Amino acid sequence: MSALISDLYSISTWTPQDCASLHYYCIVTCLGQPLYARGVARSPSPERSPTLGLLLGLIVTLAAVLAYSAYITWQVAGLRRLQSELIDRDRKDSLQLLRIQNDLNLLAVAMRDMIDNDEPYPLTAWAAQFQRIRTDLDDAVRLEAALAPTTRSVEQSASLSSSLTQFWDAVDRVFALAAEGREKEARSQIQISLQARQAALSTAVARLLVQNSDSEEAAAQRIIRIYDRVQRQVYVFLAATLAAILLTGFSMIRWNRRLFAHMAELSERRSELAQKLIATQESTLRYISRELHDEFGQILTAMGSMLGRAGVHAPEGSALRNDLQEVREIAQDTLERVRSLSQALHPVMLDEAGLETTLDWYIPTIERQTGIAISYEKQGNPFALDGSAAVQIYRVLQEALNNVARHSGAKQAWVRLKFLLAALELEVEDHGVGFNGRPAKHGIGLVAMRERSELMGGQITFSASAEGGTLLRVIVPRENVELRDKDQG
Repeated sequence: MSALISDLYSISTWTPQDCASLHYYCIVTCLGQPLYARGVARSPSPERSPTLGLLLGLIVTLAAVLAYSAYITWQVAGLRRLQSELIDRDRKDSLQLLRIQNDLNLLAVAMRDMIDNDEPYPLTAWAAQFQRIRTDLDDAVRLEAALAPTTRSVEQSASLSSSLTQFWDAVDRVFALAAEGREKEARSQIQISLQARQAALSTAVARLLVQNSDSEEAAAQRIIRIYDRVQRQVYVFLAATLAAILLTGFSMIRWNRRLFAHMAELSERRSELAQKLIATQESTLRYISRELHDEFGQILTAMGSMLGRAGVHAPEGSALRNDLQEVREIAQDTLERVRSLSQALHPVMLDEAGLETTLDWYIPTIERQTGIAISYEKQGNPFALDGSAAVQIYRVLQEALNNVARHSGAKQAWVRLKFLLAALELEVEDHGVGFNGRPAKHGIGLVAMRERSELMGGQITFSASAEGGTLLRVIVPRENVELRDKDQG
């Protein structure tokens, strides 16, 4: 008998915080077991990672960019080489040919004046002018030879040089005849030899100019062909790059869709598991509550009755009668504590009278047990709550007030239950230390409150109160918690 009384007295000393600890220990214990041990099928093995395919797509794209960059660099270098070696060189060579042609024209004018009988000057007077033209012409020929395009044959260059040499040899003979006083013979040589040679040189220079012009036109056509080829390659490269990007993008979209589908499946499984765990927990706590209320209550009631009858048979004023009375009072006190513990684990009135009546009983009870002054107010027009939703709201409030008592250090708290048109809102506020005053970690209680709010399709937030401390707010759509005339599953 004494051992039983000791065990019952130990149980009767449990506080609502101890009940909450037992309540969330059930969740921890269940979540700590393997899923398949609780009847949940293992998820299939994960699919092959898309990393290799995406990396391959990236490598192909980068290789295409590098290859095209090298191709463009090569084409640009070819254009630069073509421009510098052909077009620019032909242009400079043409300028020197024009200079030669201009000198030849000056020689033609001079020779025309030399054979004109109206001129009173002797032929030797033109020697200095011929010498200046010869100096400029030799310089132009030298520069032109250095700039001669590669398309010009060796025979053409040698023919121009040879013709000029012969022309100047003939000029020297003419001035030699003039110096000897044989001007008539000298003028005859100018008409017969020099003018013909000058005309031949002008014709050769003109052919070289035409050849340079043809070469520039051919180079321009090559440049146009190169630009056309590069343009086609740009289109091909853009098409290949776009195809690689599209392939990689579609692959990423495909893998992302699979990933999100898998995550949604896992989230749904987790939600189902959490719902089953919480349902199992509530069923367990309801069973323990009933056992405490019914079995232990009946035992303690019977003990009190038996002790009362035994005390009647004990002598008046004897020590035995006093001991029996004391044990009877302990049994009665234990009975009250067991009933209180039963209500803390799962209030019977929550199933019978609803959430409002339960809170009207629970809040004064927690005030007495914790010493915290709790201001409780209801707003709006109350509506009947579904039984499971009422349990979830009650558990969230129970854990919130448990946190206020254990962690906030506050001596006052505010509980507000708001029946809104479209939602049910619960607020628990304290002016304690808040989240900044203790380690930043999420305990199982916060996780359980969040799970319960999500099961109702609601949202829970933790924020700093305007006066300091913590403000917990739970908002649940009315349609998810209101009692309806249909099976709630």
